[in-house]
Amino acid sequence: MITKYGYTTVGTITIIVFLIIALSFFISNPYIKHTAIVICVIFFGFTLNFFRDPNRITPTEKNLLISPADGEVVNISAVEERNFHNGIAKKVSIFMSPLNVHVNRIPIDGKVEYLKYHEGEYLVAFEDKSSERNERMEIGILSMHGKILFTQIAGFIARRIVCTLSLGQSVQAGERFGMIKFGSRVDIYMPVEAEILVGMNQNVYAGETVIAQFKK
Repeated sequence: MITKYGYTTVGTITIIVFLIIALSFFISNPYIKHTAIVICVIFFGFTLNFFRDPNRITPTEKNLLISPADGEVVNISAVEERNFHNGIAKKVSIFMSPLNVHVNRIPIDGKVEYLKYHEGEYLVAFEDKSSERNERMEIGILSMHGKILFTQIAGFIARRIVCTLSLGQSVQAGERFGMIKFGSRVDIYMPVEAEILVGMNQNVYAGETVIAQFKK
């Protein structure tokens, strides 16, 4: 199915593609006509693929931290996180290519206690410095295992971050909460006692892949 976050974009592109294809029938040159139709079909197919939103089965164990995004793990490290943890935290970064599902999901049960939007640049999202310099949305959840911060980061192609959360909202792991349009990155910061279960270059899936676990 198509995500609700993409209804407007998909609808607009559908109308544009329909009009271009309709107008192409008035073009006498068959090469130009067929090229225009093929380009429109490919572009429309890419749009539908980008805004797809498959159902996911989220693990029910309450001591697990679930991936908030589809993509490839590009960074695992310990860093000083000053905005929500106010100290050392473990960090896992996930790079989302334009071919990945881009709907983001809540990684753990809890309450939203921190939300902050930052304007910024549009560096290539797999570069680590994009975490501090790119446009981004920071989301902090207070869970039964401590503070979890995750950041939606716009990339070189991405130009819009969608986040539907509000302060004080109770959330559950696996719930959809937004997306980043057209290529991006998500950083997850967790308490140092969390045991990370993913490795570098591993492909992960929002709402399904276990990123880390806490002691029961």
